Amino acid sequence: MILSKQYLSAAKKKAGLEIPGEAIFSLPEKVLQFGTGVLLRGLPDYFIDKANKQNVFNGRIVVVKSTSQGDTDAFSRQDNLFTHCIRGTENARQVNEAIINASISRVLSAKDEWNTILQCAANLQLQVIISNTTEVGISLLDNDNVYATPPVSFPGKLLAFLLERYRQFNGTAESGMVIIPTELIPGNGTRLRDIVIELAGQNKLGKEFIDWIKTYNDFCNSLVDRIVPGKLSLADKAVTEEKLGYTDDLMIMSEVYCLWAIETISKRTKDILSFSKTDGAVIIAEDIDKYRELKLRLLNGSHTFSCALAVLLGFTTVKQAMQNQDFLAFITSLMLDEMVPAIVGEKVSLEEGLEFSLTVLDRYKNPFIEHQWLSISLQYSSKMKMRNIPVLLQHYEQSALVPQYMALGFAAYLLFMKAVPNENMEYRGEAAGSTYTIHDDKAAWLNERWNMRNTDEFIHAVLSDKNLWGTDLTILPGFSEKVEEYLLSIQEERAGTVLKKIKAQKNSLK
Repeated sequence: MILSKQYLSAAKKKAGLEIPGEAIFSLPEKVLQFGTGVLLRGLPDYFIDKANKQNVFNGRIVVVKSTSQGDTDAFSRQDNLFTHCIRGTENARQVNEAIINASISRVLSAKDEWNTILQCAANLQLQVIISNTTEVGISLLDNDNVYATPPVSFPGKLLAFLLERYRQFNGTAESGMVIIPTELIPGNGTRLRDIVIELAGQNKLGKEFIDWIKTYNDFCNSLVDRIVPGKLSLADKAVTEEKLGYTDDLMIMSEVYCLWAIETISKRTKDILSFSKTDGAVIIAEDIDKYRELKLRLLNGSHTFSCALAVLLGFTTVKQAMQNQDFLAFITSLMLDEMVPAIVGEKVSLEEGLEFSLTVLDRYKNPFIEHQWLSISLQYSSKMKMRNIPVLLQHYEQSALVPQYMALGFAAYLLFMKAVPNENMEYRGEAAGSTYTIHDDKAAWLNERWNMRNTDEFIHAVLSDKNLWGTDLTILPGFSEKVEEYLLSIQEERAGTVLKKIKAQKNSLK
C-alpha cells in the first residue's frame, strides 16, 4: 500500500511511527513555500507539522515547484504526505523514529499553474512565505517581467505574488507578508528584499506599492542547520517500508539536530510564527549573528579544515573518519583548542562555543549519515577563505602561538589541490591510491603554482596572494613555516604518521 490518507484511516498505531490526526487536513493554508527540496521538508515543514499536531500553528503549506525538472505527481499520489525518518544520537540516546508529515496541502507547478498560485494571494490567512531556491536563486535578473506566467527568477515570482496581494487588499497593513528565505547566504532576507525592490522599480510598479513592500512586509534573515541527506539507500528504504507497512516515494531522512534562527524586531512577525512555541530549535531573535558564527566557523569551518586530511587518509565519508581515533583527536583539538578560543568575543561565549563544538562532534559521528568528503570539497578554496581565514586571523589577534591544527589542515588542503588536468581539462588529484576530480575555480591557478621550483617558493606564492585570501598570510608569525613543515611531512611520511606524531606530542604535554 502506498502512503496516503487511505493508509492513515486503516493504519494501526505502529511503534516508532507518528501519524497525523484527521483534523489536520482541514486546517487553512497559511504558508506559501517556494521549493520542494529535502531541506525544506526536513526543517521548516517539520516544525510546522509538529506545531499543527500540538494545535498551535494550525496552518498548512502551499508548495510551489519552481523548477522544470520532474512533476508534482509523487505528491498528489500520496495526498502530499511523506515520511520523515529522524536518526542519530541525542543526549547519549540513540534516536530512530519515523514521522508522517502532513504539513503540505498542495504542490503547484509554477510553469503550469501560475495563475492558481497567484490566487493564493487573496487568502488573508496566508501570511508566511518560505523559500529555498539555492544560493543562485536569490539573484537579480534584470528586467524580469513581473507579468509573465511565470516570471523567470524566484525574486520575480515573489514580486508578482506580492503585487497580486497588494491589489487584493488595497495595500493594507494586515496584508503584509512574513518572508523567510532559508538559502545559505548571509543576510538572505535583506538581500532578497533589495532585489525585489529593485525589480519593482524596473517594472515601474509605482511608489505606493514599493512603500507597501518596505513598510508592511518583513523580510527576515534566517539560518537553517540540519543535515538532511534526503532519500534513504534502496536497501534501507526497503527495510523501513516493510516495517512501516507502506511504500513512500517521498520518504526522507535527517539527523536529530536542527536549528532555524529567524531575525526580526517585529512583534507581529513573532505572533504569526507561532510554530516557534513548540520547539526550542526555532529561535526568533533581533540578531542571529551568534548562531551564524557558530555554524559557519565550528561546523562548516571544521569540515573545511579537516576535509583534505580525511581524503589523504583514505576516508570516503565523515562517519568513517570519525571512527579513526587519530583523526577524532585531530578534529577535537582543532575545534576545542584552536577554533573555539579564536571566535570567543562579544557575541559568542566560551561556554557556547564549547557546547556547540561537542554537539558538532556528535553529529559527525552519526552512524546513519553518509556525508561524502568529496562533496564537502566543492569550491574548496572559496570555502577556506570565507570560513577559515577569519578564524585564523582572529587566533593571531589573541595569541602569538602557531595554530598547529589549522596549519596541518591548510597544508593538507594544498596537497589535496595538487592535480593535473586531463584531456577534458578536469583537474584530477590522487590520494590513498585513488583519484578524484577537483571542482574548484582556483584549481588551474594552484596547478601553476605547484609547478614552481621548490616548496618554499610555492608556499610563499600561495600564502602571500591577497587576491586569493584577502590578506597576506605570510605575515602571520610562524604560520607559513609550519604549513611548509607539515606539507613536507605529509609527502614524506603520509598523513596518518603525521597525525600520530601530533597526537603523541600533545599527550606528552599533559
